[in-house]
Amino acid sequence: MVDAKGRNMKCLTFFLMLPETVKTKSRSKKGPKKGNTNSSRLPPVCYEIITLRSKKKKKMAAEIFPSKKPATTTTTTTASVQECHQQNLNNNNTIQATNWQGIYPTIRERNSVMFNNELMADVHFVVGPPGGTQRVPGHKYVLAVGSSVFHAMFYGDLAEDNDEIRIPDVEPAAFLAMLKYIYCDEIDLAADTVLATLYAAKKYIVPHLARACVNFLETSLSAKNACVLLSQSCLFEEPDLTLRCWEVIDAQAELALRSEGFCDIDFQTLESILKRETLNAKEIVVFEAVLNWAEAECQRQDLIVTNENKRKVLGKAIYLVRIPAMALDDFANGAAQSGILTLNETNDIFLWYTASKKPDLQFVCKPRKGLIPQKCHRFQSCAYRSNQWRYRGRCDSIQFAVDKRVFIAGFGLYGSSCGSAEYSAKIELKRQGALLGQNLSKYFSDGASHTFPVWFEYPVQIEPDTFYTASAVLDGNELSYFGQDGMTEVQCGKVTFQFQCSSDSTNGTGVQGGQIPELIFYA
Repeated sequence: MVDAKGRNMKCLTFFLMLPETVKTKSRSKKGPKKGNTNSSRLPPVCYEIITLRSKKKKKMAAEIFPSKKPATTTTTTTASVQECHQQNLNNNNTIQATNWQGIYPTIRERNSVMFNNELMADVHFVVGPPGGTQRVPGHKYVLAVGSSVFHAMFYGDLAEDNDEIRIPDVEPAAFLAMLKYIYCDEIDLAADTVLATLYAAKKYIVPHLARACVNFLETSLSAKNACVLLSQSCLFEEPDLTLRCWEVIDAQAELALRSEGFCDIDFQTLESILKRETLNAKEIVVFEAVLNWAEAECQRQDLIVTNENKRKVLGKAIYLVRIPAMALDDFANGAAQSGILTLNETNDIFLWYTASKKPDLQFVCKPRKGLIPQKCHRFQSCAYRSNQWRYRGRCDSIQFAVDKRVFIAGFGLYGSSCGSAEYSAKIELKRQGALLGQNLSKYFSDGASHTFPVWFEYPVQIEPDTFYTASAVLDGNELSYFGQDGMTEVQCGKVTFQFQCSSDSTNGTGVQGGQIPELIFYA
């Protein structure tokens, strides 16, 4: 076999396979070449052989992976990495290619292949509680680079040389999510595991992943999960998330208190909610929520659900419910007949309502302040003309957006310009066609030019930088006032509102004039 330079490769190969003693004798007989005093300069011939063999390997690789060309595209590489990640999440990743390092052009992609991979693993973790564990391979160097806790665990002064480490307090899915961030620099969060991932990120001091978890929770925050997230945010010492939870709980208190998550909070969080002065809810709703929590707590403590046991698990927290601040009907038909109060407490509270000399009570008697509603008025003046504004079931609509999260509680609407009149109003709030809130009610207009509030059943949460559609369908025989000199942007405290015309408006309302002059909101 002859190579490109005409050298006999078969002979050279045979020469390399000879015993070392024979090679030495052969070299001594030939002697050094002219101008070369170093006999070790012969290996360039061997380099040609090695180069030839590597070319043969490349050819074989091309046959095994025909879809991979020397100029691999970014899309192909990304797909390969994602495929490896999916295998790794299932803990079944295997590397089939001998030269797998050559498939991935960047160190990040090559490092990603090691995620949850047995190849070169020098430590293993048994993650999860007994009965639900998963064995996860790891690489000490990569883990130590990504977490100071792992660095201390493997390379610190008190490092232990254990091949297997048990982590019973972390869920396997959360641990894998953390490792995926450390190995792959990717954040993959899900609603059902984000809290567990936050716990893992806090435990192993991975701050950027923890921040991403908090951001995920803030964007998915709603009245349904606000109470649970409040409890967790206090546990994880995340003040920003705690503040966001309080904003939702205060503004949408009745929804939050009636949510299933409220029954899952701990006793300390229960007390903090009951102490809240700005809780925007009727006290009877607070009382009913407390009874639901007490029932769930009895079940958690393996107690029979009775009024006595409910009172036992509530302890002094029952006195944080402002029962004397309820409406008398709510107390008489609700709290007084609940069986949770003693006979003396019931009698004293009735005397509190009716007697001039009121008894001393352990309950907080002062009503909650709640939240003060704010109003965004988008018109600079209002007017009346004999040929408008008339309502025959047509829709008045306007679109708006805000730069901060707010809660729309209702609209301010104009009334009759021809004396007293009653209006039937159906108000709606939509986002990209999806209905978020609506209410059908009546209001009485006394003929004045000011606005009349019409409320939603519950305040509607409005996210920033997204346009929402506010609509009102009024039915009344009389002409009404209407707004004019409308503004496209209105500053209300720390919140900026922007307005634009809506295609849903069929009664003439737009940015410059018409109905829906006010948005009533909490911020």
